[in-house]
Amino acid sequence: MSRTRLTAAACLAALMTAAAPALAQDFQSTPVVTDASRAALALPRPQPAIPAPADTPYPGVIQYRADITDLDRRIIRVRQTIPVADPGPLTLLYPKYLPGNHADTGPIQLLAGLTVTANGQRIEWLRDTLEPYAFHLDIPAGVTSIDVAFQQLTQPDSSNWRVLMAPAMVNLQWEKAILYPAGYYSRQIPVAASVVLPAGWKYGTALTTASRDGDVAAFETTDLYTLIDSPMFAGAHYRRVDIDPTGAPSESRVHLNLLADEEKGLAATDDQLKLFEAMVQQADRLFGARHFDNYEFLFALTDQMGGIGLEHHRSSENTGAPGFFTDWAKSAGDRGLLPHEYTHSWNGKFMRPADELTANHNVPTQNTLLWVYEGQTEYWGDVLAARSGLHSKPVALATLANVAAFYDNQPGRQWRALQDTNNHNLLGYRVPGQFPSWMRGTGDYYRESLLVWLDADTLIRAETDGRKSLDDFAKGFFGHNDGSWAPQGYTFDQVVAALNAVHPHDWAGFLRDRLDAVGPDARAPLAGIERGGWRLTYTDTPTADEKAVNTGWANDFQYSLGFTLAGDKIANILWGGPAFEQGIGAGWSLVAVNGKTGSAEALRNAVTAAKGTDAPLELLIKSGDRFRTVAFDYHDGLRYPRLERIEGTPDRLSDILAPRKR
Repeated sequence: MSRTRLTAAACLAALMTAAAPALAQDFQSTPVVTDASRAALALPRPQPAIPAPADTPYPGVIQYRADITDLDRRIIRVRQTIPVADPGPLTLLYPKYLPGNHADTGPIQLLAGLTVTANGQRIEWLRDTLEPYAFHLDIPAGVTSIDVAFQQLTQPDSSNWRVLMAPAMVNLQWEKAILYPAGYYSRQIPVAASVVLPAGWKYGTALTTASRDGDVAAFETTDLYTLIDSPMFAGAHYRRVDIDPTGAPSESRVHLNLLADEEKGLAATDDQLKLFEAMVQQADRLFGARHFDNYEFLFALTDQMGGIGLEHHRSSENTGAPGFFTDWAKSAGDRGLLPHEYTHSWNGKFMRPADELTANHNVPTQNTLLWVYEGQTEYWGDVLAARSGLHSKPVALATLANVAAFYDNQPGRQWRALQDTNNHNLLGYRVPGQFPSWMRGTGDYYRESLLVWLDADTLIRAETDGRKSLDDFAKGFFGHNDGSWAPQGYTFDQVVAALNAVHPHDWAGFLRDRLDAVGPDARAPLAGIERGGWRLTYTDTPTADEKAVNTGWANDFQYSLGFTLAGDKIANILWGGPAFEQGIGAGWSLVAVNGKTGSAEALRNAVTAAKGTDAPLELLIKSGDRFRTVAFDYHDGLRYPRLERIEGTPDRLSDILAPRKR
C-alpha cells in the first residue's frame, strides 16, 4: 500500500473510531415501535387493533358475486355488499391460513383494484402495517352497508400460483377471492353467494343451488366457513355421475363431477365407475358412518389448469391427466388421489387436530398432528384404493415398495425428526429446497407416517391374532356420531386413548419413538412391512405394474448412482450417495457416458454392463462452461424397489389390502 493510501486509510479509521460512540448513542436512542405506538407511524390516520374473533353472530348477510367470465385475461371480478351495524372502525380480512394448506398461503398478492363505497361515496381503506391481510375502514354515520369491489388476477402459468382459469374450465376457490369482517368466528358470518358463468357452462359444488337464471347461479345462504369449504369447478365439458352404491336419498349421495378440456375426456366407462362405487362402499365399511349431507368429487381432467388434490368436508378438488379414463392403463399410479381426499372427510375435516380447528381463516394454524391428519389419511387412501380395485394388489405393493425404499435410503433423519417435518409448511409452503433427501419436508408427514400407521396396524393384528386391527381404530375414532358433520378437535392423548381402546399397548411410547427418532442410528419405520409378511428388496428389471407406479423409472438412478435425470439435468441428488461423493450438486448436466453421447438409456446400459465386473463407469458432465469427467466405482447394477414375500410368515399385508365384506 502506498504512503498516500496508508495515510488516507489511517485518517478514515481514526474518524470511524471517533464517531463510533456517537453512532452507538444515536442508534440506542432511536425509539422502538410497539403496538401502543403504531398510531404514530407515517400513516394518513391512526390504525386500530385488529379485533379478535368472537363466537357471536354477525349482524346481517353478506351478498357476494363472482364473475368468472373473463377467461382470456384470467380475471375473477368480485362484488360484495357487507352490512354494518355501527359507524366507526371496521376491519376486513383476506383469508391467510387456507384449509388443507396448513400454512399462511392466501395469495393476497393477486388481489387488485380494491374499492369500497357507501351511499355512493368512497371510503378509503388503510392496510395494516404488521398484518397486510387486514384492511381498516372508518365507517361514517348513517351507513348501513358497504359495497366492496376487487379483482383476483389469476395466473397464466403455475410458476408461482396454480392456474385457476383455462379456456374450458375454472376452479373458483372462495377463500382466494373474498373479504370478510374481523371480530367473528367464520361460522358466524352468513354469506349469500352467486356466480356469473361463461355462457352455457355447468358446475359442481357441495353448495346448494337456490336458482339458476341464465348464466347466473345463486346459492342458498350459508356461513363463511362452509362457503370456503365448498369450492366450485365449472366448465364447458361437464358430467355428473352418481357413484353411491347405498341407495341413499338423492340429496345425500356421493357424486363424481367430471370436467375436461375436451368432451372426449369425460368418457369414463361403466366398469371404471364401478371401481369408484366400490371405493365409496369400502369407506362406508371402514368408518361405519358418514359425516356429510352430500359429497361431491370435483375432478378435472386437464393439462391446462393447475394440478391439485385438496380436501374439503363435503367435496374435494382433484385433477388428473386428460386421458385418465381414456388411457386407463397409464393412470394406475394416480388412482389413489380420490380415495385419499375422500378419507379426509373423516380424518382432517370431521375429526381434526385441535390446533388446526381455528376460529377463522386469519388465526394461525399449528401442525403438530399432521402425521395423523395426513399420515393416516395417506395410509387409508392407499388401502381403500386397493380394497376397491382402483389399485390392483401388484400396484398397491409397488406403491408401498417405493415409499419404503425412499425412507430406507433417506439420510435426513440423522438431523431432523419426523415430528419436525410437521412444521415444514410454516417454514415455506412445500418448498423442497436443494438436496431434499437431506432437508426432509412435506412428503414425510404423509409417507413416512404411512409406514408408522402400517407398523401400528400389523402390531395390533399380530398381538390380537387377527381379532383386531387399525380398522377398529378408524371406526371408533372417526366413525362416531353418524350423520353429524360439525368438526371435532383431537389431541395426541385422545389418539393414544383410542388406540388403547382397541388394543392396550404403550402407544404413547410407540408413537414418540417413531416421531422423534433422530441421529445416526435412527432408522425408517419399516417393521410393519416385515410384520406384514413382506420385505423390501431391489430388482434391476421392474414389472409393468412397478413401471406404472414409478413412471420415471427409466430416468431413476436413485438407488444405484444416487440421482435422477430430468432430460439431461442431474437432479434429486442423494445426500451422501455416489454422485454426492463425486462432488456433484445442482446445475450439472449429463453429456457423455463412457465416451459416448449421454442419455438415460445409455446410462442404464452402462450401469447394467458394469454389474459384477470391474469395468469403468465414466460420466462427462457439464455446468455452465465447465466440464468434468467423474468415474464411479459402482458395480451393483440398476436397483428398483420391490416387496418380496417372506415365506412361512402370516401374510397380514394381503389381509389389509383385501376388500371388506361388511
